[in-house]
Amino acid sequence: MELFLFGILATIVMLAAMCMFYVILRWRFSRRFQEWQISEHQLLEAERESIRKSAVTQSRSVLGGKFTEQIAPYLPDFKYDPTEARFIGTPFDLIVFPGLAIGDPQEIVIMEIKTGKSTLSSSERKIRQLIEDGMVRYELLQPKINAACNDATDGLSEIP
Repeated sequence: MELFLFGILATIVMLAAMCMFYVILRWRFSRRFQEWQISEHQLLEAERESIRKSAVTQSRSVLGGKFTEQIAPYLPDFKYDPTEARFIGTPFDLIVFPGLAIGDPQEIVIMEIKTGKSTLSSSERKIRQLIEDGMVRYELLQPKINAACNDATDGLSEIP
C-alpha cells in the first residue's frame, strides 16, 4: 500500500511540476508576444508618421507648382508680355502669343512650367515632340447654335 501511495504522490508531484512548467512557459511566451506587439505598434506608428509627412511635403510641392504655373507670367524670368499669355493648365500650362498686345502676333509659344525636380510626363513629352515635328494645325468650328437651340427648346412653349 505504501508503494501505491508513493506512486500516486509521485504522479501528483509530476503533474504539479508539469502544470508549473506550462504556466511559466506560457507566461514567458505571453510576455515576449506582448513585447513584440508593442515593438511592431511603435514601428507602425513611426511609419504612419513618415507617410503623413511625405504626403504633406508632396502635396505642398504640387500646390506650389500649380501656384507657380498660374503666376509664371508675372515672374521676372518670364520673357513675354504677361497679357499675351493664356493659362491652359493641362496637358501644358501656357500658350503665349508674342506681339498680341500690340495687335501683331509673331508666333505661338506653347509653354510648360516645371518647379523643383519635376520632369515632363510621357504625354507632355509626346506633345512636345508633335509640336517639334510640325504636327500642329488650326481649325475653325462654327456650330449651328440657333438650330441646336431651336431643337432643344421645341415643345417648351407648350408647358403650362
